[in-house]
Amino acid sequence: MPRLCFLTFDPGTAQSPSRRFEAFFQGLRELGYVNGETLAIDYVSAKDRTEHYPALAAECVGHSPDIIAVTTTPGALALKKATSSIPIVMVALGDPVGTGIVDSLARPGGNITGMSQMTSELAAKRLELLKEAVPSISRVLALAYLADPISPLQVQALKKAAPSLGVALLIRDIRTADDLAAAFDAGAKEGAEGLITTAESIFRAGRARVTELAGRYKLPAIYPYAAFAADNGGLMAYEVTDRDLHSSAATYVDKILKGAKPSDLPVQQPTKFRLVIDLKTAETLGLTIPRMVLARADEVIE
Repeated sequence: MPRLCFLTFDPGTAQSPSRRFEAFFQGLRELGYVNGETLAIDYVSAKDRTEHYPALAAECVGHSPDIIAVTTTPGALALKKATSSIPIVMVALGDPVGTGIVDSLARPGGNITGMSQMTSELAAKRLELLKEAVPSISRVLALAYLADPISPLQVQALKKAAPSLGVALLIRDIRTADDLAAAFDAGAKEGAEGLITTAESIFRAGRARVTELAGRYKLPAIYPYAAFAADNGGLMAYEVTDRDLHSSAATYVDKILKGAKPSDLPVQQPTKFRLVIDLKTAETLGLTIPRMVLARADEVIE
């Protein structure tokens, strides 16, 4: 029976994995891989603590898996140091080229391949959408988790896009959820009129707190995950549609277990994106979202 080690930020078990990766595990089942019957799965979680990754990467390798699947950039970088022989599939990582995980999208090289989320490009797109939705915004509080290698790349993209949009960025580095209140307070003192966050798991995990503070400080915001708007009352969210990427990652696991080499499988990029707008939150903030922006939304919450 082949063995898969699944290394993730999200709590869960092999029997009850994080719902966020449902499409990946469903994809495996559809390809005939059933945990405990045709595939042994070790679910290794950082439990929302990025600093655990080096030890967890060693734990993953210690299970002697035939293949590893990883869901975060820090996890992938730790695995790259831990093994150069065990095949690794990125379930959907932010910027694997920019962070040095692979050589290129077309020719990843080495033992790692999988899916990319294009986070740097999408960070700039979100800032553009926020400005279109609220044209009067000129100062935007940008929350970043700079400990994650994909975060500085997104901040760089935001800085590049901001001048042409007439926006000044107020960048705050968030290390733990305890830093959020102080970041919002500092942003308010500097005249922040809007909010954006980079796309890291720490913000997804803490989205209820982030949206609560955005509401308290009356900041129009755009987020990297639809759940911010769909579940937590965030104003706007623009995300990669993960499901297709996660399903494709399962296909890559299958191909590699059947003999394909990771270096021969190009890194795939997303083709589907989702814009969600919550009009109830817009009303609370006293905003009228322009019709041109609403027309582009995939989901409008009323």
